[in-house]
Amino acid sequence: MNEPARITAVIPARYGSKRFPGKPLALVKGVSLLQRVWALSKAAPGIDRVLVATDDERVLAEARAFGAEVVMTSPDLPNGTARALAAIERASPLPTHVVNVQGDALLTPPWVIGSLARAMRDAPEAAIVTPAVRLTTASYDQLLQAKMDSPSSGTTVVFDRRFNALYFSKRVIPFLRDASGEPPVHRHIGLYGYRLDALRRYAELPAGPLEKAEQLEQLRALENGLPIRVVLTDYRGRTHWSIDNPQDVAAAEKLIAAEGELLASYDGSLRWKD
Repeated sequence: MNEPARITAVIPARYGSKRFPGKPLALVKGVSLLQRVWALSKAAPGIDRVLVATDDERVLAEARAFGAEVVMTSPDLPNGTARALAAIERASPLPTHVVNVQGDALLTPPWVIGSLARAMRDAPEAAIVTPAVRLTTASYDQLLQAKMDSPSSGTTVVFDRRFNALYFSKRVIPFLRDASGEPPVHRHIGLYGYRLDALRRYAELPAGPLEKAEQLEQLRALENGLPIRVVLTDYRGRTHWSIDNPQDVAAAEKLIAAEGELLASYDGSLRWKD
C-alpha cells in the first residue's frame, strides 16, 4: 500500500540573476516577489509545507522577515531543480513528493499549484507531473504573434491519451494543417511536481541533445525514459506572467491592477478553497 503523500513546495530563490540581480527582493505593489510566490504556495490546496531555498544572506533575511521557512544552499548549484533538491535533503522530515515553484512566477494561481498536489495524491506512483492549459483560438493566435517577436517565448506540449508527455517544444506543436476550429494546442506551465525518488534520479541525469537544442530541462527526463504526467488546468481568465527583467515589474503591476490580486493578503495566512 502506498503511504499517504506528504507534499512540500520549494521555491528556489537565487540572488544573482544575470538579467535582474536581486530579483527575489524586487517589490511588486509594495510586496517582494519572493513573498508573493511564498504566500501563493502557502495558499495552495494540498501543499503541506513550503520552503524557500536560497544561496544569499539577503534573501534569507527577507524570507525570515515575513515568516518563511528557509534553507541555505550552495551558490554553485547549476539550476533551480538542483537547489530545490538540496533544500529538501536538508529538511526534516523528508516529504514523499516535491513541487518546484518558480520564484519569479508571481501570478501563478494557488489552484494551479494545488492541481499538482491533487494529481500526486490521486496517482502517487507518477514520477513527475506538470500543468498545461489548452489554448483558445484567440490565445493560440496571440502565441503565434508573440513568437514572431520572441521565438523562444512560450513552451507547448503534446501528450498521449493517458496524459503522458510525448514532447515539449519552443515551437508551437502540433503543426496545424487545418486551422479551423479550436486548436489542439496546449501551453506548458513551468511548474513541476516530483516523487522524491524521481527528483533524485532526475538530478543525476546528464543533459541530452534535445534538451541542449531546445534549452528545456524537462526534455532530460523524457530522453532518459522518466515519464512526465501532464495535468490540464485552467487559469480562469487570469494571465500567466513571470518576472525576467526589471521592466517586467511594471507589466506585472498593470496586470494586477486590471485583474485584481490573487490573494487579499500575502502574510501566508490564507488557504485557497476550491
